[in-house]
Amino acid sequence: MAGVRCDISMSLDGFAAGPNPSLEKPLGEGGDLLHEWAFAAASWRESHGLSGGEANADSEVLEESVRTTGAVVMGRRMFSGGEGPWGPDPRARGWWGEDPPFHVPVFVLTHHDRETLVMEGGTSFEFVTDGIEAALERAKAAAGDKDVLLAGGASIVQQYLKAGLLDELQIHVAPVLLGEGTSLFDRLGIEPVGLEATRVIASPSVTHLRFRVPGRVT
Repeated sequence: MAGVRCDISMSLDGFAAGPNPSLEKPLGEGGDLLHEWAFAAASWRESHGLSGGEANADSEVLEESVRTTGAVVMGRRMFSGGEGPWGPDPRARGWWGEDPPFHVPVFVLTHHDRETLVMEGGTSFEFVTDGIEAALERAKAAAGDKDVLLAGGASIVQQYLKAGLLDELQIHVAPVLLGEGTSLFDRLGIEPVGLEATRVIASPSVTHLRFRVPGRVT
């Protein structure tokens, strides 16, 4: 049965982005270091229309994620880096140009409604204003028998995890200490969240940790 999976990179000290994010540096200062392992992977480069890259365990983890994903949910900040009404947003069509790397329907959580963007390569962006459960319901319908991928950012991951709507959490831990930035797990409340470790894959540039989230709301 298809599930709801989070896939996100994190520093060793628990940050999903560095300090002082901006439109020029959406991942904050030092945030790109969290994703260097992915940038070097052959499967990441292929999904972004690039050649070359390393065919290694990291690339296989990314390829697996692409293969099993039928729809994506993300937050407004991950989509464009902006906030508020769409008109003034300089990246109102997203970061990725006219052929984004998702190739499946993407559901963007936002407070500001707009028409669905249909892009090249099978990617579409539908903008959901009625909450995380509504976005997930639409994503599940679009994904069919594949997974819904929760792409982030950190606030979206926290909301779904706290609501018990996440089946699986896959964290790519980069060997870097950012010191400050956007914490991945700082707003979960006081109730403990027990996880079941199901897989560890280590390489020189990243450690991939997979956890099952027991007792989720169905």
